[in-house]
Amino acid sequence: MKNYLVTGGAGFIGSNFIHYMFEKYGDEIFIINLDKLTYAGNLENLSNVQSRKNYKFIKADVCDQKAVEAVFQQFDIDYVVHFAAETHVDRSIRNPEVFVNTNVLGTLNLIHTAKTMWEVENGYKEGKKYLQVSTDEVYGSLEKETDFFYETTSLDPHSPYSASKASGDLLVKSYIDTFQFPANITRCSNNYGPYQFPEKLIPLMIHNALQGKKLPVYGDGKNVRDWLYVMDHAKAVDMVLNEGKPGQIYNIGGHNEKQNIEIVSIIIEVLQEVLADSDSRKMNISKDLIAFVEDRKGHDRRYAIAPDKIKNQVGWYPETTFQDGIRKTIIWYLENTKWLENVTSGDYQNYYKEMYKE
Repeated sequence: MKNYLVTGGAGFIGSNFIHYMFEKYGDEIFIINLDKLTYAGNLENLSNVQSRKNYKFIKADVCDQKAVEAVFQQFDIDYVVHFAAETHVDRSIRNPEVFVNTNVLGTLNLIHTAKTMWEVENGYKEGKKYLQVSTDEVYGSLEKETDFFYETTSLDPHSPYSASKASGDLLVKSYIDTFQFPANITRCSNNYGPYQFPEKLIPLMIHNALQGKKLPVYGDGKNVRDWLYVMDHAKAVDMVLNEGKPGQIYNIGGHNEKQNIEIVSIIIEVLQEVLADSDSRKMNISKDLIAFVEDRKGHDRRYAIAPDKIKNQVGWYPETTFQDGIRKTIIWYLENTKWLENVTSGDYQNYYKEMYKE
């Protein structure tokens, strides 16, 4: 039985990864979920796996050296999958030190502990691997419509968030180069799907539209992102763990480039289609809710990933079209309104009002 240490497993992508792994491997694996449970971490995301004998949750911060060491000492960790991160660009602009602490120092603590615990004479224990889950935002912005991000693209982060993620990536690469540490780095495009905290574009628009609230869109709404269904990402991470060449970086993209304003319009159209005629919420949902707000500082214009390398070396490709993925996502949020209500209470409401007060 392989033991997986999944950091940030109560968050959006981490929890979906845990669901994917149990659906695929069942009782053949053991997962330790280490999560600090910040505002974006929610154990409700994993309510149906908490009773499993091959699952354990540990509330701890990746920056806590003693806590991380204790996990490695208690369990014979085979794979580390490092999702834990502060991820929201707006928050990084307001509080950059939080992002540096978690995304840089937390990564250093985790990888150094893994190195120390896995070291043996002339190398490392067999079958060990560390996977750094990163973002395409470390590459900066694409100016030409014909350009794409490749693994060889120079890092050019434009926000405190992306700079902190790039720093974490470089630390991992330094351990690969200096210590021949068994690690991979993956960089994904924008994820969407179930359990995503509604500060991000797609769940924010779904949540607001259902309540008849304004749909805030930065600038002219023409910023382009490549969208990846979260379960396709989970599959890619699993395949890199098993098939990825040691020390390699892999870009994970969805082949779904769309402008932000396009995304908002599609959400409105799908909501109108999915909601029954008798549902009163449908009456309030229209493009009249769209409200353009002042653009974000340092807002990158376009991201687009070329996932050729992961397809050729690992055999992964995105299986979910945006049309199918966005419909499944919207239906999930409609069927899980209680979850949405729970995560949008308290501190998040205060943050939302402050960010979009104009």
